[in-house]
Amino acid sequence: MTAALERGPLEEEERPAEFVEALAKGLAVLECFDADHAEMTLSDVARRAGLSPSAARRSLLTLKTLGYVGQADKRFHLRPKVMNLGSAFIFSARVEETLQPELRRLVERFGDASSVATLDGDDVIYIGHYSEQRARRRTAFVGVRYPAFATSLGRVLLAGLDRDALDAYFDRLSPVALTANTVTDKATLRSLIDDARRDNYAATVDQLDYGITALAVPIRGKGDRIVASLNTSGYSGAVTAEDLVRDRLPELQASAARISHLLLRYSVLAHIVGAQ
Repeated sequence: MTAALERGPLEEEERPAEFVEALAKGLAVLECFDADHAEMTLSDVARRAGLSPSAARRSLLTLKTLGYVGQADKRFHLRPKVMNLGSAFIFSARVEETLQPELRRLVERFGDASSVATLDGDDVIYIGHYSEQRARRRTAFVGVRYPAFATSLGRVLLAGLDRDALDAYFDRLSPVALTANTVTDKATLRSLIDDARRDNYAATVDQLDYGITALAVPIRGKGDRIVASLNTSGYSGAVTAEDLVRDRLPELQASAARISHLLLRYSVLAHIVGAQ
């Protein structure tokens, strides 16, 4: 469950006078569906979205009428129309023109997989991905989100936060072990983030899931701020973190620099990642 769902829809944020509560609740309902919760009852949706049953029912019926949600017996599910929302982001941000060429280039050179992510709350959210991998493991695709502390992409992004923001992150953080190797000690995590800030990269082995060894570097915007991160990953049985640093780091850094330059040309993507 994401941090947003745990808090409830925008519960802790300041809301302008024009804030539309009903729209926020509808979006919270859409966001509560995922691979582990593909079909849910009304009470399931209300609990995961942080809504009352009556509010969840109104949102579900509205979304059903609009074609975003379907219903079979007493269980609700998403309908294909929801994909219009994700594809609108891909096309408006020009992901195919800005991110995919570099991701493909890295995968063509090294194999495996490559992704671009940015911070969204306490998670990383993938805004670009390309892969040759067929292994059975956690799925990566545009829009997927994972806890920042357990990923190379996330540790690089956390390294870009100022001290106050990082302190606030650790105050909120309750790390959960995703594998036997996941680092959950806050002092150790903080040290690893300090290392990422010093080294300009982060490497992880079997932190998010077994079989994932990954190396990430920052993508920078104006003022040299870290606005996104780029990684390359491989199967832990075939590569080590040391292999990735030795063999892939220079190319990964070169791709990150090219993406940083492209952000100057594509304003929508630059705004999305906070590069301007």
